[in-house]
Amino acid sequence: MKKLSISVLLLGAVFVSAQELEKEKQIEDVIIVGNRNAKRTKLETPVPVDVINIEKIQKSAPQTTVQDLLNYVIPSFNAVRQSASDGTEHIDPMTLRGMGPDQVLVLVNGKRRHTTSLVNYQNTVGNGSVGTDLSTIPVIAIDRIEVLRDGAAAQYGSDAIAGVINIILKKDIGASASLNYGLSGRNDGETYQGAVNYGTSLGKDKSYINLSLQLSQRGKTTRTQNHKLDIFGDNFAYEFAPNPAIAEQADDAMISQRGLTRDDFNFQIGDAQIKQAQLFFNAEYPFNDNFKLYTFGGFSLKEGQGFGFRRLPSETSNIVSSIYPNGFQANLKSQVYDLSYAVGTKYNVNNWFFDLSNTFGSNTFNYNVNNTNNASLGAKSPTSFYAGAHSFLQNTVNLDVSKNLNNFNVAFGGEFRFEQYQIKAGDEASYARYDINGNIATPGSTVVGNGGSQSFMGFSPDNALKKSRHSTAVYADVSYDLDKKLNIDAAARFENYSDFGNTLNGKLAVRYEFIKNYAIRGAVGTGFRAPSLQQQYFNNSYADISTSGIGIVRKGIFTTDSKAAEVLGFDKLKQETSVNASLGFTLKPAKGLFITLDGYWIGVKDRIVITSNITDERLSDPELVGENNIAESGRFFANAIDTETKGVDLVVSYDWKLAGGNLNINLAGNYTETKITDFHFPQNLGTPQNEFFGPDQINIIETLSPKAKATLGLNYGIGKFNFLVRNTYFGKVIRDGYPFGGVQEFAPKIVTDVSIGYDITKNVNLTIGANNLLDVFPDLQIYENSYYGVFKYAPVQMGTLGSYFFGRVNFTF
Repeated sequence: MKKLSISVLLLGAVFVSAQELEKEKQIEDVIIVGNRNAKRTKLETPVPVDVINIEKIQKSAPQTTVQDLLNYVIPSFNAVRQSASDGTEHIDPMTLRGMGPDQVLVLVNGKRRHTTSLVNYQNTVGNGSVGTDLSTIPVIAIDRIEVLRDGAAAQYGSDAIAGVINIILKKDIGASASLNYGLSGRNDGETYQGAVNYGTSLGKDKSYINLSLQLSQRGKTTRTQNHKLDIFGDNFAYEFAPNPAIAEQADDAMISQRGLTRDDFNFQIGDAQIKQAQLFFNAEYPFNDNFKLYTFGGFSLKEGQGFGFRRLPSETSNIVSSIYPNGFQANLKSQVYDLSYAVGTKYNVNNWFFDLSNTFGSNTFNYNVNNTNNASLGAKSPTSFYAGAHSFLQNTVNLDVSKNLNNFNVAFGGEFRFEQYQIKAGDEASYARYDINGNIATPGSTVVGNGGSQSFMGFSPDNALKKSRHSTAVYADVSYDLDKKLNIDAAARFENYSDFGNTLNGKLAVRYEFIKNYAIRGAVGTGFRAPSLQQQYFNNSYADISTSGIGIVRKGIFTTDSKAAEVLGFDKLKQETSVNASLGFTLKPAKGLFITLDGYWIGVKDRIVITSNITDERLSDPELVGENNIAESGRFFANAIDTETKGVDLVVSYDWKLAGGNLNINLAGNYTETKITDFHFPQNLGTPQNEFFGPDQINIIETLSPKAKATLGLNYGIGKFNFLVRNTYFGKVIRDGYPFGGVQEFAPKIVTDVSIGYDITKNVNLTIGANNLLDVFPDLQIYENSYYGVFKYAPVQMGTLGSYFFGRVNFTF
């Protein structure tokens, strides 16, 4: 009979042995997240929890990062690589149950993990939000992942509106390693990954230290076609010709006359190149049976290279023709440093469990722009620029106290969290505009060409800032279990933020097994999400010539405490509030067969989004906003909408002994629908809705992600062989190209993954296989949404990689 010998960390509060709990039984997954009772399995929780055995899945799956693995295992989870979207190319936004990236809380070993410093603002999925970069945690360091698909703000605080992802690090004694190589069916996107994990005792029983090192590289991909643009500006009308082929023929003629080829003007559009190094650790040392010290954390360095829009020779205000006679396509190089560590102690006295910890995390994102120019400097312009940086740090002090009293489990605690956000200015030439004498332009001076580094303009001293806040929380949980027939959880949390005040939230969850192995479960609770510091203070403005002729003006994204926001009547950001309700069933009708079906409803008021580009003449009046703040247009973060999300999750798992082997059949599906139910306009703002929060922004919230998604996986092991076949269904997606394009519906698609694994020896396994074996892509974009044919595919549904083939060798020692 198989046994589970790892120890379970109950949110840092309770420490028990899962082997003792499940002795002499078939192992089911003991759940940490979602409650403070370590005696429950995933079918005994009042709310749905997925448990992902990373070692088992990663060995056979084509995916190599945490977010990619989850994307093909959990239907309500979505993560799609973006193209030509500045920093969002380098950190994939991920969502759960159709909500935003910032409405999912990520824990590591039950402790809150920091978010990135990056704000998604390039009209991608999660526009205006700040998420957590799961790719900073190496897969080889992870034992399992628990995904709580239910609102849990009353238990864990801000961000847990859609659910919680809890990553449990390895505690193994021993060593393992893996080597992975992959290549797309178009001979690009080449992937290398090498990883090693080593665990050993610290010289005392039940002590351990586990270390993981992972190095990886993902090559760029090109998913575009020759553009149909009027490259040289000689035949402008051809851009809008009914037959785009006419424009292409005209371009070909002009290219040939200049002794060039079309390759000199091709766009690089596809997945960004990513290089990454990660080092993680997890350790615990018991001084005696009652007192233990633990620590965990890691460091990640990610270097990315993505590409912006090409600047064509006809764009004389954007290029220096003496440097780039044929135009150029700038590339954005990032350096992302991510650091985290936690230190804590666990103490047991008379079966009261105390856990006191300090968890620190920071994320720094540096921007470098190459192969570009500052057109206002002319021939003196550099071609590479440091464009600045932003960073975010978070430090959390947490105390958990709990005690199990027969059928009752009581837990309570407190938390103090400090957060800081900073924007650093780049090189002067990355943001400034110069006059013909090489001095910074002032109103009335003569300038030729646009200022700042093209494609990505650097942060200026006006953008630079350092802001911080703190919050204090107290919370309590009570759970009641009656012979695994009746489970009741109640939780409450009071939190005070230094920048916007207090919030009180509660949750009640119940599970009742009315017949053996058949249970009904449900939950209702309130939640909140504090506006992130990034949403409160991110600003990215720049100087440009006014179309109304008043000289140099300011455009960009403005903070809600700016003079521009005050003039237009924008309020400062406040917390989102939510109500979350769920009702479901769990069934175990036969040995090896598990079924869960859960419906949910999430209502969010005052949801924080970024507005469309707002034009208002008051922004151009220096008497109203000040000489340094005049602007023709701007975008603002605002509590602009209310939303309603409803959906259903289905999970069916069956283990079947077949023909001398073991077959696991796993069917999982999700349907989610989000609607905007109300808009909140500033009273002073006369802007129409299409300019305040336009159709393209509504599209991102309601229809840009698949409403339906499902996976059917067949995993068969016999002897030394293991076979995987998995089909993933991505439902219909709608994309609105407003204001420059049209509305397009993308048909549902099915992606097939296959792999074959073979145990060469007891300690060496070889796996080969493919993701998207049949080379399925989203539908071709309609012409008006494709930037004249450049963007052949939109990064929706499964992304734009196409077929991907891999080989992996796993070692255990």
